[in-house]
Amino acid sequence: MEMAERRQRRRRRLISMIKGSAFLWLVLVFGLFRKVSANPEGDALNALKTNLADPNNVLQSWDPTLVNPCTWFHVSCNNDNSVTRVDLGNANLSGQLVPQLGQLTNLQYLELYSNNISGRIPEELGNLTNLVSLDLYLNNLSGPIPNTLGKLGKLRFLRLNNNSLSGTIPMSLTTVVSLQVLDLSNNGLTGDIPVNGSFTLFTPISFQNNKLNALPASPPPPISPSSSGSSGNSATGAIAGGVAAGAALLFAVPAIALAWWRRRKPQDHFFDVPAEEDPEVHLGQLKRFSLRELQVATDNFSNKHILGRGGFGKVYKGRLADGSLVAVKRLKEERTQGGELQFQTEVEMISMAVHRNLLRLRGFCMTPTERLLVYPYMANGSVASCLRERPDSQSPLDWQIRKRISLGSARGLAYLHDHCDPKIIHRDVKAANILLDDEFEAVVGDFGLAKLMDYKDTHVTTAVRGTIGHIAPEYLSTGKSSEKTDVFGYGVMLLELITGQRAFDLARLANDDDVMLLDWVKGLLKDRRLETLVDSDLQGNYIEDEVEELIQVALLCTQGSAADRPKMSDVVRMLEGDGLAERWEEWQKEEMFRQDFHPTHHPNTNWIVDSTSHIPPDELSGPR
Repeated sequence: MEMAERRQRRRRRLISMIKGSAFLWLVLVFGLFRKVSANPEGDALNALKTNLADPNNVLQSWDPTLVNPCTWFHVSCNNDNSVTRVDLGNANLSGQLVPQLGQLTNLQYLELYSNNISGRIPEELGNLTNLVSLDLYLNNLSGPIPNTLGKLGKLRFLRLNNNSLSGTIPMSLTTVVSLQVLDLSNNGLTGDIPVNGSFTLFTPISFQNNKLNALPASPPPPISPSSSGSSGNSATGAIAGGVAAGAALLFAVPAIALAWWRRRKPQDHFFDVPAEEDPEVHLGQLKRFSLRELQVATDNFSNKHILGRGGFGKVYKGRLADGSLVAVKRLKEERTQGGELQFQTEVEMISMAVHRNLLRLRGFCMTPTERLLVYPYMANGSVASCLRERPDSQSPLDWQIRKRISLGSARGLAYLHDHCDPKIIHRDVKAANILLDDEFEAVVGDFGLAKLMDYKDTHVTTAVRGTIGHIAPEYLSTGKSSEKTDVFGYGVMLLELITGQRAFDLARLANDDDVMLLDWVKGLLKDRRLETLVDSDLQGNYIEDEVEELIQVALLCTQGSAADRPKMSDVVRMLEGDGLAERWEEWQKEEMFRQDFHPTHHPNTNWIVDSTSHIPPDELSGPR
């Protein structure tokens, strides 16, 4: 009996020890799980969310219980699940920024422009040493510009304009050598404008409408020595004059012979003297190149360096003295009125429109005989060339890259429409005008057909310019362009991305197909032939649901009525996963309603009237 009681006591102690160990093990595991699951970046963004008023529920997907924020809308991450971009521009947010933003140490783009955010800019933003772009413009921010921003050694774009910032401009910003674009205009800044370091690139445009001290005037040119002199020097002057005259005559003979030889031998003529440059053109932060620089860079504009041809001239590949590659657009030598207008439009427009998804103009050259534009060289060419003209050695664009192209180009166009004053209409959106940088990031290029618009204007009436298959029906019938004509062209460009096909291709007639890509796609969708529609280069390596979503966006963008098409800012949100399902469902209901009243028309047909059959191609495809 006693033996049994001892065994029972030992059993109870053992069970107690096991329970205690299990509890300790659970505590340790739970603590380890908490340690692993904790995400400072998610916590930082959640702190921002709780500090902002969000009337449109833009941040509804920001769930703090998730392990990391990479699945949240308007947040982008790299392969290591670190946050690299926060895109909350034009989201109607109010409230204040939080110091926890400084914990996003891998952040490259912080886009919070065009909101109602107030309070100070946190000094902790100086911890974001990987930051490339800081866009806080068009808010209600106050207080000083933090000195800590001078620690952002990779910063290229700093836009703080149209706020209520006060105090002086931090001298630390002049040490950010990577800084390319600076806009501090329309604030309440005081004191001197720095003129050293990186600030030597910037003109008064970057600082206008503040309380800053005026920049010092440029020193006057040196006074030429007086021609008058003492009688003692007159004899010396006469001797010197005689020697100079003899030397001039000596060099004149070979110069005349050289001129006669050049006249007999046809060639391009280059003029590179200061008197032939237009002194009235000073455009923002653009570099002004001499003609000789560009002549040397392109090997005298050699034909072997031609990258492309357009209605107003040719584009050459060039290498500058610092080794960087550029694309030089040389307008035709005939100084026609159209060519001059083209040049001025492009220069003025691109100097105002700076965005990572827009082709940035590096500089220009103007002489009485030459007009040249200098762009960065895009190593991967255009989307069109990658889809249809790539060599066998080059891999086709995979599905993930095509998705990035669709979103990047939409962001670029949305910037043109919503954040340029006056707004900019591209008017020739197509795969050939979407360029790809070294990392296959989409860059909207060729603003040759764009028109500057005042916000008071609802449209611009011009001669119809564009490319067959990309032109919106209302533009064809009325000549009136708006941002919705760009939306239509963008929708067709999406179909180019998905199918790999041209927007207008007579070769499709051989298979009794529609020559217009849009009509061809609608026909395939009507017959449920999705696999025939997708580019064969993808070899089936795509996500069918994502293809369907991209097609839905394309069809919403190419509706016959301009009023029914979404804005480009709405397109960006749909591509980011916000609102597409609702808009598509609403569109389907409207189509069913129309079908009930017009039963002879299929909902997937007759969305647009093909108005191109009677227009010659040369009238449709204008200067590009």
